[in-house]
This record gives sequence, structure tokens and C-alpha cells, in this order.
Amino acid sequence: MADDKRGRDKQAHDAEKRRQERALATEMDRYDEAEPPVDEDVLSDIERDLESVEFPAPGSEVVDAIGEREIPTDDGTYAVEALLPDTDEETFASAAAVRVRIQRPTVAAAMKRIAETVGSIRELELAGSQRDGYERTFRELVAIDPIDENEGIPVVADWIVERIREDRELPGSRSVRRRAAEYCRANGYEVRNDEWLGV
Repeated sequence: MADDKRGRDKQAHDAEKRRQERALATEMDRYDEAEPPVDEDVLSDIERDLESVEFPAPGSEVVDAIGEREIPTDDGTYAVEALLPDTDEETFASAAAVRVRIQRPTVAAAMKRIAETVGSIRELELAGSQRDGYERTFRELVAIDPIDENEGIPVVADWIVERIREDRELPGSRSVRRRAAEYCRANGYEVRNDEWLGV
């Protein structure tokens, strides 16, 4: 491959695609983690509804296709449009990637708020390891106490959105983990130093 701008762009694109595929595989491996369960048939129906969408596709296209569809869970019903960012800035590599996002509704709703806030500020982009770090922090909050209605997720999401609006930059993953750990400790949950939130 030629060492020119086009070649470098293709390498960067291929590397990002491989990263997304690895992240998706990791998500699929963690499918059984605690979160309000989404019925397998509902998830399969969503993948079928997305057959007309050409992937990779921006969030706005996915929301156009299935946004009004409702996802029943043990803690309530969510419209897909409340879980996926209605923006061109965030893309989904496949219907399976959409399925993975939807299967954790509280995490998906928090990531939607953040992605749309980032999308409103032209010079910002939420991608790669930073996006993965935010999402992993939310998953860790679910794991701390899944029975607790995931109350920590909106608290940390609010903090991230506030930082973005005030500072016009993304808070670092370490800062987000620290804020999540503060919430946990203030509410009686132990966070060890060797854990993801233990910063």
C-alpha cells in the first residue's frame, strides 16, 4: 500500500474497524452480565428490522429505521430512540452492534445523552478508547448493584454532560472513573483499588 494520505486514511479506517469488531466481540462475551433483561426475541426482531439499513450506518439512520420500536425490560419500556443517539457523529458497524447497545438500556440511554451533547459542539468527537472507557464505567456501575435501579449511571452521565458543556472538552476516562468511584463510596459501595473504578 502506498505511503500517501489515501493509504494512511485506509490504514486508520481499517484499524478503527478492527477495534470496533473487537469491542463488539467483547460485548457479546459479556452478554450475560447484570442489566434489566431484554427478551431475545425482541433483539432478534430488531436485527431483522435493520436488514434494510446499509452498515456501517450513523445513529440517525438507525433511529429513522427503528426509533419508534419499544423495548420492554423488567424495569420499564424504552423506545429505541431513547437509547440510540440521533446523530451522524456516532456510527454502528452492524445490526449486531445496535443489538449489543440496546441490550443494556440504562447504559445506552446515558451514552446517547453524552453522544448528542458532544455532537452539539463542532470541535468535539467521542470515539475510540475514550468512548469505550465511558461505557465501561457505566457497565461497572451496573455491576456494583444491579438491583439499585442503576442510580449511579444518571449521576455520572449528568456530571459528564455538565463538564462537556462548561469546559467544551471531554473529561478524561480517569476523571469519569473517579467521579463514579466517589458516587459508589458515598452510597456505601466498596470500590477496591485494583478494580476499574478504583482510581
